[in-house]
Amino acid sequence: QVQLVESGGGLVQAGDSLRLSCAASGRTFTTYTMGWFRQAPGKEREFVAGINWSGGGTYYADSAKGRFTISRDNAKNTVYLQMNSLKPEDTAVYYCATKNSDLVSTTGYTYWGQGTQVTVSS
Repeated sequence: QVQLVESGGGLVQAGDSLRLSCAASGRTFTTYTMGWFRQAPGKEREFVAGINWSGGGTYYADSAKGRFTISRDNAKNTVYLQMNSLKPEDTAVYYCATKNSDLVSTTGYTYWGQGTQVTVSS
């Protein structure tokens, strides 16, 4: 079992930056692939970014490329999502998730956090 707790969300203006954090506890964190997802009101949850256990493999949704950066600190059991140049369309609840696999993909995640709200005003 893995527990995930997100933090760092908030209300910002377009063009601002935010860094989300996701603290993991429970089973071995370092061997797990981590991902960030988001769900906007009235929309399905979508993949944002993923990172493998070593941090050497990352994958981004087109909407995140060039603006968002995923990273992890295995010593702190924490994964981060640095979000720059935020847009109103980035407004959503952001979730972190994990799976016991080294494959960085958009599917297959088995443990989820409760989410943190990000609101970007225009």
